[in-house]
Amino acid sequence: MVGEGGAYRLRCSLVGHGQDVRGLTRGLFPQGSFVSVSRDRTARLWAPDGLNRGFTEMHCMSGHSNFVSCVCIIPPSDLYPRGLIATGGNDHNICIFTVDNPAPLYVLKGHKNTVCSLSSGKFGTLLSGSWDTTAKVWLNDRCMMTLQGHTAAIWAVKILPEQGLMLTGSADKTVKLWKAGRCERTFTGHEDCVRGLAILSEMEFLSCANDASVRRWQISGECLQVYYGHTNYIYSISVFPHCKDFVTTGEDRSLRIWKQGECAQTIRLPAQSVWCCCVLDNGDIVVGASDGIIRVFTESLERTASAEEIQAFENELSQASIDPKTGDLGDINADDLPGREHLKDPGTRDGQTRLIKDNGKIEAYQWSVSEGRWIKIGDVVGSSGATQQTSGKVLFEGKEYDYVFTIDVNESGPSYKLPYNITDDPWLTAYNFLQKNDLNPMFLDQVAKFIMDNTKGQTLLSTSAQFSDPFTGAGRYVPGSSSGSSMMPAADPFTGAGRYVPGSASNAVAPVGGVDPYTGMGAYQSAAAKVENIYFPKKDAVTFDQANPMQILGKLKELNGSATEEHKLTEDDLITLEKLLSATCNTSAETPTAQQLQTLWRAVNWPEDIVFPALDILRLSIRHPTVNENFCSEKDHVQFIILLLKFLNPKGKQANQLLALRALCNCFVSPAGQKLMMEQRDEIMTQAIEMKSGNNKNIHIALATLTLNYAVCLLKVNNIEGKAQCLSVISTVMEVVQDLEAIFRLLVALGTLISDDTNAVQLAKSLGVDSQIKKYASVSEPAKVKECCRFVLNLL
Repeated sequence: MVGEGGAYRLRCSLVGHGQDVRGLTRGLFPQGSFVSVSRDRTARLWAPDGLNRGFTEMHCMSGHSNFVSCVCIIPPSDLYPRGLIATGGNDHNICIFTVDNPAPLYVLKGHKNTVCSLSSGKFGTLLSGSWDTTAKVWLNDRCMMTLQGHTAAIWAVKILPEQGLMLTGSADKTVKLWKAGRCERTFTGHEDCVRGLAILSEMEFLSCANDASVRRWQISGECLQVYYGHTNYIYSISVFPHCKDFVTTGEDRSLRIWKQGECAQTIRLPAQSVWCCCVLDNGDIVVGASDGIIRVFTESLERTASAEEIQAFENELSQASIDPKTGDLGDINADDLPGREHLKDPGTRDGQTRLIKDNGKIEAYQWSVSEGRWIKIGDVVGSSGATQQTSGKVLFEGKEYDYVFTIDVNESGPSYKLPYNITDDPWLTAYNFLQKNDLNPMFLDQVAKFIMDNTKGQTLLSTSAQFSDPFTGAGRYVPGSSSGSSMMPAADPFTGAGRYVPGSASNAVAPVGGVDPYTGMGAYQSAAAKVENIYFPKKDAVTFDQANPMQILGKLKELNGSATEEHKLTEDDLITLEKLLSATCNTSAETPTAQQLQTLWRAVNWPEDIVFPALDILRLSIRHPTVNENFCSEKDHVQFIILLLKFLNPKGKQANQLLALRALCNCFVSPAGQKLMMEQRDEIMTQAIEMKSGNNKNIHIALATLTLNYAVCLLKVNNIEGKAQCLSVISTVMEVVQDLEAIFRLLVALGTLISDDTNAVQLAKSLGVDSQIKKYASVSEPAKVKECCRFVLNLL
């Protein structure tokens, strides 16, 4: 297979795209194929032709209204046994194609700027990165979660082999590792925009950047190695199958092949920007560049191009013009250069460059070890003056533009940057520029004319500018008056460890006959009786009802004694709260009054070191429909949620954290509370998950119960983004929680979320939840943990 020391040589050049080739990925079908995408707005599938060494364009796909910038393959499924092709573009969309249809199967909308990177995972998940600084996780045609944390464009994304782990690389110079949708770690070290990522193993990955370096990282955060070789931006990186060798391409007109950590071979191309590369299963390398041509290089002698084709490639290379300003060849001083005789001495390493002066012309040569000769790689020409390479590689605020002009509005004032793409409308750009920088609108004609003069009228009329964002509500689903049954709790299911009866039993008495696994230690029938799933889907909210009103009031009176004058309650106030407690703990038939609720509100605003008995009264009272309606209704709910979230501060007092979580759980008993909890789901869950870090089992149980109550509500409305957030919380909390009652409630929540929902099942698998919970299938006591876990695993 490998000849001449394994050097790569040209296999073929493929002409088809009309503009820069911006993305490549190896195909699954047919064997040995690959897919390319381009600024010409198309994606093309290329298959090897059996007869010679080339490839044939099988078909051309279009669906984007602007440049296509990235591509990946979604692995085969029962529905699409040949897999799918996903492409991302400057129109902010992702198009999904089958391998045999030129039109998209469907389009994913949601990003607010260019989608410049895609990666696929197991179970049909897709990860996308965008200049809008977010990455999104998609399942089939739905956005499941949005990863937020980078402060600039995300240029690179990868799903790691271990389920639930994802990587993003950004113009903010960092790489972030995400687990179940949460940022676990940030990798710092690159000095400029991170452009590409590649996975070496479950524990290691590579990143490349505009700082012209490649870094090898351990998932744990350590940078193991930095590789230098490129002299300009590195745009893409791809790993060889079954080893740690890799290839990179960049803005220095080169493809570099790295073996055992060294740059083993440098191949120059007759194009300034070598945007992308991918490695095929047979080890051949495909590269795409700014000249719109795809080139394939091979180690195999059988597949190497004919002598004529290689000569034609070298001629094309030798005629290329190299702009000394790019710095690809170092500082050039024409007067000091030697003549042609300098080429008689052999080079010392592959890819070494040498400049000579011949008849006043400067030529660049590169040494090829495998051929033992200097190959001309171009003529060095004077800088081309003011014209900007129109390959769209000027970076401004982490995004690419065809041009970035510096505009001085007046001599003394500051200068402003004006980014511009030739697809833009010069007038609209000028208008936006003046608006953004708060400049006088009378400059409009002047600025628009400046743009047109300096781009020599290069404009492409952009096709219909569709900017209507279907997701303006950002998944903030507001359930209508969901016909939730009035969820007044049955007798307390939490009276003792594991005495939780999830059926809709409306009394605390366990059924006779040992059918129920909750009556006590293993006191149920032998395994011969088939265990039925009494655990999920759970239909009603779980509440915290245990109360000792006398103790609570006693503590309140004691702390009231030490309260400052402004907070002190009068004797009447204390009697009022006593009445409220008896009204809400069902010991009297009275309805809570407005005055009682006002007094309670004053008490729960006490300083945090003495507020806990008041919070406990709130926890018990909120179960009463009148109180629930009062605190959760439209007019007061904002202060109510702000108050409770204030206590969910990791540095706060544990008693307050616990009671605030329990109060949130109890809000779910009435429709007003459910509606409020669903509207504020994102904020509440984001804040509540911070409570996982302590080691207080009661707090963990309350956090698990909150998640379970959300699962109960989501079962009724089937909001997939809500389910994705809950699954992410379950996966994250499972990692740290030890208490089996908390685990049990998380399992019931998980079972409820994935019941009768294939999307949720796939999402749970892609987050790796199944492998997280397996260990609980063998817990001996309490038996309910083991049984519930087995029912969940059956669904996964």
